[in-house]
Amino acid sequence: MQKVCVIGGSRYFGKLLVQRLLATGHQVTVINRGSTPAPAGADHLVVDRNDEAALIAALGSRTFDAVVDQVCYTPVQAAIAARAFSGRTRRYVMTSTIEVYDPATAALPTVPSGTPVPEEVVDPSTWLVAMDLPWHDAAYLEAHYAEGKRQAEAVFAQHHGLAFMAVRSAHVLGGGAAEFTGRLAHYVEHVTRGTQITVHAKPLPTVFIHYEELADLLLWAATLTDVTGPLNACSDGPLDVYGLGAVVAAQAGRKAAYRSAAAGDPASPFSFDRHYAMSNARAKELGFSFSHITDWLPGAVAEALDAFVDPAAPTA
Repeated sequence: MQKVCVIGGSRYFGKLLVQRLLATGHQVTVINRGSTPAPAGADHLVVDRNDEAALIAALGSRTFDAVVDQVCYTPVQAAIAARAFSGRTRRYVMTSTIEVYDPATAALPTVPSGTPVPEEVVDPSTWLVAMDLPWHDAAYLEAHYAEGKRQAEAVFAQHHGLAFMAVRSAHVLGGGAAEFTGRLAHYVEHVTRGTQITVHAKPLPTVFIHYEELADLLLWAATLTDVTGPLNACSDGPLDVYGLGAVVAAQAGRKAAYRSAAAGDPASPFSFDRHYAMSNARAKELGFSFSHITDWLPGAVAEALDAFVDPAAPTA
């Protein structure tokens, strides 16, 4: 049994992570602001992680074998957590994102198109941190999501005393209505209604992961390995927007229709005109086995179809 603290953990793969930690016999403490109760069996600390004094007071004398941080988006949040958990945990795992590799958001080393992007393209141990940027402004943070994650990783990686891993997650799908971003539902709606999906002229592939597989990897990262550093998390099998649309169309029994986005106009989620599909080779070398996207995507689409309520459908 290990003592694991999960910051966030109230929905989607974070909630599933807590449930699986409990099911495997670990003692779990969940920290959130109280809008959602912790899963049964977990201790629950209601506190705003942005309030350093309140966080330290809520933690009291607690110590942990590992912390899994599901909701760290800025270097300011990372610095608060690093101070609050120093001396309380031997291991800190932060859920990060494929977006750290987006070449549109930072000057990054060029990776040839079609070559899976390895972790070393973004090295958090050397990434510059700027605490004085307006990270508390919601609009600024939304516009600088990728850089916020890069700098948050950097704070932990450069903080002495924490064995730190950044799990860089691919685009997460599965769970039907639990998949709260609405990105898969976007395709379900367009295919179901027969409306056109807006895509780039030459969309490039990206990578995905099932929410259950991501929960499994986070459990492994927190309790079954001592590996540190960034780690890419994605199922095998890159897929472009046309491949995704084809799976949705097959499950719906319809045809997918597309139109090209005009220059400068937004395209549908998962349509990319730049390459940053990740490599999962490092995780595999360390002993984690990934599924292939074809193993689970049809089922995830079927769940999304079951959960879909057409807002344009007539009501009785």
